[in-house]
This record gives sequence, C-alpha cells and structure tokens, in this order.
Amino acid sequence: MKKLLLGNAAAARGLFEAGCTFVSSYPGTPSTEITEEAAKFPEVYAEWAPNEKCALEAALGASIAGARAMCAMKHVGLNVAADPLYTAAYTGVNGGLVIAVADDPGMHSSQNEQDSRHHAIASKVPMVEPADSGECRDFMKLAFELSETFDTPVLFRTCTRVAHSQSLVELYDRQEAPLREYVKNPRKYVMAPGNAIPQHVVVENRTEKLRAYGEDCPFNRVEMGDTEWGVITSGISYQYVKEALPEVSVLKLGLVNPLPEKIIRDFAAKVKKLAVVEELDPIIETHLRNLGIRVDLGKAELGLLGEFSQNRIRAAFGKALPESQKLEEALPVRPPVLCPGCPHRGLFHVLHKLKVTVSGDIGCYTLGASAPLSAMDSTICMGASIGVLHGFEKVRPEAARKMVAVIGDSTFMHSGMTGLVNLVYNQGVGVVLILDNSITGMTGHQQNPLTGMTLKEQPTAQLSAEKIAEACGVKRVRVVDPQDLKATEAAIREELAVDEPSVIVVRRPCALLKWVKHKPAFHIDPDKCKSCKACMQIGCPAIVFSGKAAIDPTLCVGCGLCQQLCKFGAISE
Repeated sequence: MKKLLLGNAAAARGLFEAGCTFVSSYPGTPSTEITEEAAKFPEVYAEWAPNEKCALEAALGASIAGARAMCAMKHVGLNVAADPLYTAAYTGVNGGLVIAVADDPGMHSSQNEQDSRHHAIASKVPMVEPADSGECRDFMKLAFELSETFDTPVLFRTCTRVAHSQSLVELYDRQEAPLREYVKNPRKYVMAPGNAIPQHVVVENRTEKLRAYGEDCPFNRVEMGDTEWGVITSGISYQYVKEALPEVSVLKLGLVNPLPEKIIRDFAAKVKKLAVVEELDPIIETHLRNLGIRVDLGKAELGLLGEFSQNRIRAAFGKALPESQKLEEALPVRPPVLCPGCPHRGLFHVLHKLKVTVSGDIGCYTLGASAPLSAMDSTICMGASIGVLHGFEKVRPEAARKMVAVIGDSTFMHSGMTGLVNLVYNQGVGVVLILDNSITGMTGHQQNPLTGMTLKEQPTAQLSAEKIAEACGVKRVRVVDPQDLKATEAAIREELAVDEPSVIVVRRPCALLKWVKHKPAFHIDPDKCKSCKACMQIGCPAIVFSGKAAIDPTLCVGCGLCQQLCKFGAISE
C-alpha cells in the first residue's frame, strides 16, 4: 500500500518497520514530527526528554541494552548532544542507534544555518541523507542495519524541505528486531583513557571500511544522461537538479559521510564538465578538490547562503529562466507576530515601558524583540539568557537595577537550570523571568516536565518551576499573571530593587491550548476613541487603526490587555 507522507512521518514509519522500540527526543523544528509520529505506534516507546543531550544518552542506553533506538533533534540541538555523540562513536552500539538531525537552510525557524555534516565528520560517525519521503522511510530502515553492521551510531540528516514536503511512500509490515543480548564489556563501554585509546583505532579502521562500503552501497547511485555536464549532489539538492537540469548526468550521494573516492573518480571521468550542488557548506566540493578532481561549477557560482531552488540552479548553469508574471502591487510584508491573547504580550509591554535591558532566549517569546514591543536585547541559544544576564551584570554592576532575563518553561528545563545555579553560586544579582505558558509552544504544543503529561498523554510527575528555583538557592521567588499589567509591573520593579537573585514565574497558559476558554471579543466605541494609539502599543493583530482604532472580533480572544491601556474607557466587552 502507498500513502502520501511528510518526510518526518515517513522517517517515523521507517523506524517502526525496522523494529525500533525506543525513541527519545527534544522537539525542534523541523524535526519534531518524527517523534510525534513515532509515538502513535503502540510498539514504540517514545518520550520527550528535557534536552537533546538527555535524549541521546537515553537512546544510547537503550541501544547498549540491546534495543534498536532513535532520537531526533534539529541542527542546533545536535550541538547540545555533541558530548555523548562524539564518545558514542568510540563505544559503538549493541542494538542499532540512529540520530535524526534536521538542518534548516534559509533559517525558517532557527538562529543559524549550521551544516550538520561537520558534526558527522568531526565525530567520525556515518551520515545518510534522504532526498524525499520515500527515501526517508528507506534510509531510516537501512540506517539501523548500517549501525549494527558497523557497530556505530548513524546520523540521519534531513532539512526543512525534505522534512515538511510530501511524497508517496510504500508501506510495509513491521519486522520485529529481537532484543540483543547484553554482555558486560567495560573495554567497549567505559571510555576511560585506557579503553578509549584502543577504541580510537577501531573508529579509524571502521571509517575506512565505511568508505569502501560507500563505493557500492544502496545509498549512492549514478544516473547517466547527457555527458556534457555531470552533477554530484545529495539530499533536497538532488530534487532541484532533476527538475532544473533533467538532461544532465547525476551522481546522487546518500551516504554523505564518509564520502567515497572510486565512484566519484569514475563518474568524473565519464563527463566533460563537473558540478557539485549542495546546500550550505562545500563538504562534497572540498572532498573532490582534496582528491585533485576539478570542479567546474560549485560554491563560487551557487553560494553559501540560504536554500537553493530550481531557478537558482538554472541561473548558475547559464540556463534561461521560465517566464514569470509580476503582481501589479507589491505584497505587504508579513512578519511573525505573537498570537492574539498570547500571555507573553503583556509582559513585554511592561518590560518595554520600564526600559530594561532584556536578555532573551529561544521560544515564542523571542518575538518580544519585534516592534512595537521591542523588548529584547539578545537571543543566543537555548538557556543562554540567564548566563548572559550574569556575565553582563558582573562587568556592569549598575545593570543589575535595569536588566532581566526571560526564559520559557520548557527552555528552563532544557538548559536554564544550570544557568540559574551558576548565577546563584557565583553571587550574581539578577531578575530571572520564567515564562510559563503550560506547554512547549514554539514547536507546536509538546509536553515538558512542567506540564504533568508525557508525550503519550499519560499523567506523570509535574515539576514546579518555583520549587526548582528555590532548590537552586533563590530565596525570592514569586508568581504573577502577565495579563495583570499593574501587578506584573509592580513585581518587576520590586525585584529589580533588591541586591540578590530573584525569580518571577510569569504564568498563564498559551492562548492556543485546546482547554483554554476565551472571553467574548472586546469592542472599541468610535465615539470615545481619541486616536491616541495607546492600544496599538501591544502589537495585537486583532487591533487595527484607520483614523480610529477597531477590534476584529474574529481574532480577539478577550484577554483585556487593550482595555487596561485605554485611558478613555473606549474599550469594553
């Protein structure tokens, strides 16, 4: 049977068919749906871990125990998981272990365009890269076999376009993978120097065996066409090449680390001119140049930045572009915006009003940096807000009275706790705002340790942000509702005035949660409206202004923030 599947759903189908029984991940766009889809199979245990490092360590534990295991993350999440990844390359596996990582060329939902192939090269772990949903299913199944055959973790690389596009996938029955015997083996799994030194030899020998395997493996294939141009490519770039240049000869690489030599030399000898088409960094191109193979078209023509497209590739090859029509009017820019009723809106309005420096973090609340709220000064990575606050105030002590850190509930559990411990332990002074919206919002409403529910919607221990803060040594901990602007402002002013660390848990559930009941829409009386635009200061998409302010009742959820800002009583239910 064939079914139209997202690339992520197809990857989940592949791990199901391969007999995988354990999945642990941290949500991160564009990888999230792999784990969500895997959780739908009763035969697969699936969980959300607090962060990617924990997820990979749990998956490695399941592998050592003899099960086939998988964990998924986005590209920047692999940075967090790098510590266990690099050592797992030395220990190897027992049951097959696959690590799915989704890159984000074009930065649709990310803070950088990191190329995860660098991690594969540096950790000396094989990496496979599918080009569509069908290959996502096929390559995932083959990755487990590759892992067990070569005693290694295997990286499974996708990107936004593969993860979130759909194509037909042939569905097969699940093939159970019996739990492998676990044998106590400190030499293999205890990576003290005495054991790690000989294991490094194993890693290098394995890499050479994998390189030889890549010369004739199911991941790599040659498609001969016109020999004027030969193109070496991989992943989604293969799809662009096939659509833009259907006549050329193609060497499609699905095993992108380690890269082969003989198949590349043979292909290059069959074509007059050679091109390498790969998004982000010149990994394949550099490999060819190191082999002494001339590259006639590559990064110099295609560039290092952003996603490719059919037109971009045709232009690089000097091909005519298809005719296009221009719209009579330019489309307006539609930047992302906090949803109507978002609990973060009131807080950022207050922070903007107080003119404080705000150390930000990764989440929906990063939109607090955008106008008209304009209430964020830095955003680096998951959990960085508290560390940045601490370092900033250590070199500028006067900033303690005018600076806060904001961090979401899921992000606090991910990597914020250690930052808070660092601040307290090293006698820092700062106000940390934990924005608890009762869910992991940015990636699509996933559970986390503060929600009291598991990935499979089973009740579990619900941790308390307040008690965790107290356990970290913070004596001043309080809770506020961000839709009460006066109370929120008063709490922040009071905590900024003290000379010790403090935590304010800013708690209100995400407006998009199914169980949240909204109030009736508000209305603006045009006769009372003075056109002062005070209500526009919160950047609510439900409020429009054309001479007078007005509220779109189809968008308004009755949060009441605008009513608190209007000094003329023009806004009512």
